[in-house]
Amino acid sequence: MSLNGLVRRRSRQVRVGHAVIGGDAPILVQSMTNTDTADAEGTARQVFDLAQAGSEIVRVTVNSAEAAAAVPAIRSKLDAMGCNVPLVGDFHFNGHRLLTQYPECAAVLDKYRINPGNVGKGSKRDEQFATMIEMACKYGKPVRIGVNWGSLDPELAARMMDENARSSAPVDATQVTREALIVSAIESARQAERWGLPGDRIVLSAKVSGVQDLIWVYRNLAARCDYPLHLGLTEAGMGSKGIVASTAALSVLLQEGIGDTIRISLTPEPGGDRTREVVVAQEILQTMGLRSFAPMVIACPGCGRTTSTFFQDLAARIQSYLRAQMPVWRDAYPGVEDMHVAVMGCVVNGPGESKHANIGISLPGSGESPVAPVYVDGRKTVTLKGERIAEEFQAIVEQYVRDRFGARAQSETHESSSRAHAGA
Repeated sequence: MSLNGLVRRRSRQVRVGHAVIGGDAPILVQSMTNTDTADAEGTARQVFDLAQAGSEIVRVTVNSAEAAAAVPAIRSKLDAMGCNVPLVGDFHFNGHRLLTQYPECAAVLDKYRINPGNVGKGSKRDEQFATMIEMACKYGKPVRIGVNWGSLDPELAARMMDENARSSAPVDATQVTREALIVSAIESARQAERWGLPGDRIVLSAKVSGVQDLIWVYRNLAARCDYPLHLGLTEAGMGSKGIVASTAALSVLLQEGIGDTIRISLTPEPGGDRTREVVVAQEILQTMGLRSFAPMVIACPGCGRTTSTFFQDLAARIQSYLRAQMPVWRDAYPGVEDMHVAVMGCVVNGPGESKHANIGISLPGSGESPVAPVYVDGRKTVTLKGERIAEEFQAIVEQYVRDRFGARAQSETHESSSRAHAGA
């Protein structure tokens, strides 16, 4: 499929609840809670917040009997809030026991995430992995086989290191580890298929924390299988470092058509908002032209011509306002997510950028006349001045959304009704 000139790698499609991963489906945004899953109320609230921010699949840790027992209650609370986001259970070490001992948990989850590096050791590994796959088959659930180089199967890694050491042309240990990630993911998926899990219920991931390592691993993984791929730079880090590293790695792969669903693994600032990782994922996809999630605000960086911070305050205010409206606007005003708003700081590029946007304002720079022309669909409609420029511009944006996208919704409803009437 071509998206903005990019050609997506062709993969199988996997259904996760009402969501679809792979094939021609849009690249989905995922996230994960950091609450104690045994706290059903707190976890349901965070899942709801992540879904409201735009996460299309949410994963929760299922690491104890208490957590497994709480999963059905979490689902019930979400349903009561009108939140139907697919819920994924993240299992490590004891997943075989939890899935068999808590059948309601196994039944209510929309997908299982299994790490083949820690499903068991020695002779127990295959048995415990098989039990988890058996539960997925029993309840008709898809599985993400998620390999991570921080928890790579030690027996597989040791075997491949030994084989490399005996080779006539050995490579360095990093290269062996990269290859082991791919082998672990693909071999585990094929073993799951031999145990009865259909190939169209398998998603793969092979996460590392180095940008170049991630690019190499996913390029090779994509070339050697047709399973949908979940992208993410694991342990990306905090703040700008985590955002920059994740963007650098994922953008290269997405540009090459690799990736069917993404997560940005940001470490939240102390007391920070977990939904930040969702916003970053959306902004990566939107700035690359792959999907649209919320109106984009175009704003200049400022210079010596813009000694006032008024345009910065207005840009921040409008951006926060637009994103806060999206849970309501998403359904009420279809297409609003493609809108562009320009908030510019002086006369140099202000009028031009404002004309290119759906709606824009060119604020006065240092020494300029204290007036702010507003452009709507390329045409100057009004000039604002005085103390209430911010409030008046926001009101103009609100009216534009109602007029432009509300009319579209009404037109689509009318056309749909006409077609239904004609076919009756």
